[in-house]
Order: sequence, then C-alpha cells, then structure tokens
Amino acid sequence: MSVNLSKGQQISLSKSDGSSLTAVRMGLGWKSAPRKGFLAKLTGGGAIDLDASAVLFAEQKPVDVVFFQHLVSDDGSVRHTGDNLVGGSGQGGDDEAILVDLARVPVQVDQIVFTVNSFTGQTFAQVENAFCRLIDETNGQELARYTLTGGGNHTAQIMAKVHRAGGGWQLKAIGEPATGRTFQDLMPSIASHL
Repeated sequence: MSVNLSKGQQISLSKSDGSSLTAVRMGLGWKSAPRKGFLAKLTGGGAIDLDASAVLFAEQKPVDVVFFQHLVSDDGSVRHTGDNLVGGSGQGGDDEAILVDLARVPVQVDQIVFTVNSFTGQTFAQVENAFCRLIDETNGQELARYTLTGGGNHTAQIMAKVHRAGGGWQLKAIGEPATGRTFQDLMPSIASHL
C-alpha cells in the first residue's frame, strides 16, 4: 500500500514483515501542461526537461552525486537509469529513475537527498501530472508518492531524503520549492534539510 506523502512527513523504510528494505527506486514522471490561447498556437507545446538527482552526504558534507552527467555513484550503490529530455508518461510510469542499493551504500553515507529541477528553465506551473515516488525495487511495490501539485513559479523541488535511523533507513518528504536548473544550484537550499 502506497503512502501519499505531504511536506515534512516521515516514514520508515521497512517491509510489512518488519525486515528492512535493501533496494529502492526513486521514480520521476511528468508531462508538459497544455498551453491555452492564441499564443499557444503560435509557440507550440515546448518540451520540458526535468532532471532527477541524488546527492549523497556524510556528516552533512556532499561526498557524491548521481545525475544525468554522472549516472553511477563512485561506489556503485546508486544508479541513474538515464536522462529523459521531454517527459511524457506523467501517468504513473517513470520517465527517469534513480536506483539505490541500500545494502551497498557506504557506511559513512548517512543521507541521500533527491531533487528535481527543470533543466530547460520552465516553472512547475508548466508541468502536469508530475510526481516523485519511492518503490521497493525487490518486488516493484510503490511505498510512497509525492505529487507536484499546484504548479508554482519555481523551477526545482527538493523532494525527499532517505537517511539512516537506528539500524535501517527512513524516508522524509521535504517538498520544498526552489529555484535552479541543476542540483548545484540547489545546494544552499538542501543544506537546511540535513
């Protein structure tokens, strides 16, 4: 059963039988919002390139990042499936995904922050059916979903983080709007959530 996450909500990443998750996938899906009016006919639809990124932290310091130009973390525990330049599914299927092998994440990495940004610079008001979701990669079960609703004049979102808690991992929905075309632009905003 999936949980619809709201800003600041935190859930434990454990299976219904009490065992810990070993591999998760952060999926991102979207499609361009249809333009309306006379100008829309003149300017066309315009592709929107959203990008999913994962920044790995050790004691609040960034130690690695996975994004469209660095598809695999240095240790191999986090992997991006590839850059989608136009989106399109927005129906529940993932346009981009980041796979995290939690069992292989180095012990010094204590947080992984997931972000979404509009590389082409459009605001989220121009995107529809955008979502971020977390899936148990071992069985395909959706654990949590964060919906980018309401548009807004921002070009990025600090979506969520997974962090070590006790002997396992927890997910915290952040859902903070931000401005930036790349994960580097978001680092000051990310810092306040570590």
